[in-house]
Amino acid sequence: MRFLLSAIGSRGDVQPLLALAVELRSLAHVARIAVPPNFAEWVESYGVACIPVGPDVRKLTGGTASAKAVKPSPAQMQQMAEQMVRYQCAALMDAAQEADVMIGVGALQIASPSVAEARELPYVYATYCPQTLPSPDHPPPKAGGHYAHSLPGPVNRVLWMRDERSFNKRFRNTLNAERAKLGLRPIDSVRPHIFTAEPWLETDPALAPAPRVKSIEIVQTGAWLLSDPAPLPDYVERFLNDGEPPVYFGLGSMRALEQSERMFVDAARAVGRRAIVQRGWAELDASSAGDDCLAIGDIDHAKLFPRCAAIVHHGGSGTTTSAARSGRPQLVIPHMYDQFYFAHRVNELGIGVSGPTRQQLNRDALVSALRICLREQKAEQAREFGRRILTNGAQIAARKLIGIGDGQTKTSVSGQ
Repeated sequence: MRFLLSAIGSRGDVQPLLALAVELRSLAHVARIAVPPNFAEWVESYGVACIPVGPDVRKLTGGTASAKAVKPSPAQMQQMAEQMVRYQCAALMDAAQEADVMIGVGALQIASPSVAEARELPYVYATYCPQTLPSPDHPPPKAGGHYAHSLPGPVNRVLWMRDERSFNKRFRNTLNAERAKLGLRPIDSVRPHIFTAEPWLETDPALAPAPRVKSIEIVQTGAWLLSDPAPLPDYVERFLNDGEPPVYFGLGSMRALEQSERMFVDAARAVGRRAIVQRGWAELDASSAGDDCLAIGDIDHAKLFPRCAAIVHHGGSGTTTSAARSGRPQLVIPHMYDQFYFAHRVNELGIGVSGPTRQQLNRDALVSALRICLREQKAEQAREFGRRILTNGAQIAARKLIGIGDGQTKTSVSGQ
């Protein structure tokens, strides 16, 4: 059976999809991934075919926050949204010619369900965060910040209605124009069309449980974890073996404040710890900070995190899950969107600290939060919780997808 897996975003969006593709291949099926061109070489290193779709996403999110950049105007943002829908529709229509089942991940899969409908393929939508699904239990995520998680249900309902109107304003006309070209009827509302009536939730049920939603049926598979057979590099092993467990600092694909690496190293020293600083897309360079600090590139979290004293990160779904699985306390510095949800969950579960946001970040705030994170109570709760994280989410999802392809499981393309 042939599967087309599509996502738009950074490594945190692509890695779970790659884990699913690898699992499908292990079950003697063919999976191709349509993702931004940044990840083509990495995806293909696993023996999975990659279809580059969209722009270089690193140019959109990498670098430092103080780097000179012109913020797009509302008109330019609208133009970018329309171009994305058109390009996505054309690229996926071509790729879907050789597919039996399609799966789209994330709310930017605007054209994917329409492509599946035009190609008459079974389609599955998946999300990496419960907060992206409409529910009175929580407000919608917010691109430029966040709403309080303590808002009452009626307020959350109003915010979700506003969110749906925003989707329609930005995408509906362009999407319906593309659907007309494909011989499809127009849709009334974009968001339920994207999410479908049976969305999948790729999160661990203990860490990020499914919310209450009346209009849709959520299928929670567990997290899709990618296994990396390579050992830790020798230089990392030497550093880890040369002293007490360090504190890990990494912001993934997020922009960072200038001199963030210096702030991270200083904070680790203030609490009597060594530091490992991941460069990430902000290109944090701590290579000359001293012998008590190590700069690294992309390294398998599953092998590194259990050997650290604490994990300081941006709050992406995959990193939060890996940190929780490691049994080490974590300090989340949320930057945007669903990262505020995961910071909230880490704090609520007692397995770490919801730290300062990027806008609030300074040395004193970081040191204060790190001291709390390193308390023995947090460490013990993190160790206990780590044993609850499930590791077979990709296997569960792969077998469900195969069932859909075989016609054993029904799925609905439209959520309307």
